[in-house]
Amino acid sequence: MVKPTELVVIGNGMVGHKVLDLLASGDRRRDFHLTTFVEEPRLAYDRVNLTSYFDGKTADELSLASAQRYEEAGITAHLGDKAVAIDRAARTVTSAAGRVVRYDKLIIATGSYPFVPAIPGNDATGCFVYRTLDDLTAIEQFAGNGDGNGNVKIGAVVGGGLLGLEAANALRRLGLTVHVIEFAPRLMALQLDEAGGFILRRRIEALGVQVHTGKSTTTIGVDAATGRVAGMAFADGSTLDTDMVVFSAGIRARDELGRQAGLSVGPRGGITIDERCRTSDPDVYAVGECALYEGRTYGLVAPGYQMARAAVADLTGGHETFTGFDMSTKLKLLGVDVASFGDGLATTPGARVVSLLDGTGDVYKKLVLDAAGKKLLGGILVGDASRYAQLAQMVQNQITLPPHPEDLILPTGRAGASVGFGIDALPDAATICSCHNVDKKTICDAIANDKLTAVSAIKSCTKAGTGCGSCVTLLSDLLKSSLKRAG
Repeated sequence: MVKPTELVVIGNGMVGHKVLDLLASGDRRRDFHLTTFVEEPRLAYDRVNLTSYFDGKTADELSLASAQRYEEAGITAHLGDKAVAIDRAARTVTSAAGRVVRYDKLIIATGSYPFVPAIPGNDATGCFVYRTLDDLTAIEQFAGNGDGNGNVKIGAVVGGGLLGLEAANALRRLGLTVHVIEFAPRLMALQLDEAGGFILRRRIEALGVQVHTGKSTTTIGVDAATGRVAGMAFADGSTLDTDMVVFSAGIRARDELGRQAGLSVGPRGGITIDERCRTSDPDVYAVGECALYEGRTYGLVAPGYQMARAAVADLTGGHETFTGFDMSTKLKLLGVDVASFGDGLATTPGARVVSLLDGTGDVYKKLVLDAAGKKLLGGILVGDASRYAQLAQMVQNQITLPPHPEDLILPTGRAGASVGFGIDALPDAATICSCHNVDKKTICDAIANDKLTAVSAIKSCTKAGTGCGSCVTLLSDLLKSSLKRAG
């Protein structure tokens, strides 16, 4: 009998859990003895929908794993025990609690940590980061559960990117007056152009959130008697009254274990990997936000899941690889639909732009076309992202544009705005769900063979739509098309 491979996974976030889930399924289960070090006091949970915690979702409802499920799968999980050292010569991992676990293969899935600018006062009582369930619990408790009757009435978020706006939404739900402080000249500067940032700002300010762009924070005021936050000061000489500060100014790869172990690390951070997610040591893999592929780290869950699949394929004789990932994303930030896909900022030489700016309805739509105007390269949608899934598929599958591309973004009912996206035009191999790597054929076969009649049934059967959720519109379109063909 062949002895199982001793495989240790450091980290139990969404990507670390994905690795374990893949290895503990089917015939793979008997080939590995799985151990994971879990720094937090709970097993993996859904960070993508973390803000829903303030809508009443419990930690249990956000959970992706349970102790019973892990036990049944033969996974040993060391809860609340951080891995602190890797000895590649001895092939061991040592934890903060003093555990020493031997490995044959090792996967580092330590994720990232929130970047906190080196600002005087950044450690005052009332300063937080927005990263884990414990962070959210601490924010909620400090804010007095949002009753508005305590000492905490104003909250400031440092950072106007994706996570910063999520944090601002959380503070707003807690009943605070909210300010967003962004160093760049516009919100979501990495995803949106000037017009998109302008419309997003208009919509957010209409909700009562005050936005300050082009602001460099120089000091967090600290009350000498209590040690609590007492305002902020900026490089332009202005100040802001606030009772608490949440830092959400970006993330950095948690690569300290890779550095300690002598693995190759990029000059700006991140453990270097190849297309099979192997590090400079072929017995050690890195996946998720801690990994660096061809000079780039990836901060979304979908590329992390693909890295997990690539690493597992290498361990089990499969063929999947990681060769980069489309960072298209669709989110609802403070109730505002925002999407960016492909080359939304039109950096491709010769790119042409078709855009719609509705200053009355606060809607912005932009399509980036190739030089010939025949293919869609990318786009930006703010205020109305209903066609995001279809447009993103047109980019990924290089579907030829209609004669008048502007018809794709004109409001319904306008002249010429009758052109839609034909779901049947997608090839069978088109990836519908990036998070779980589910293609069109798999979904259509499931609908036909299992006689599925609801999107929820497709989710249960194929896992499509159970990740970030941006493909749900396409699932609905595929279902309608399949049922129509079936009569």
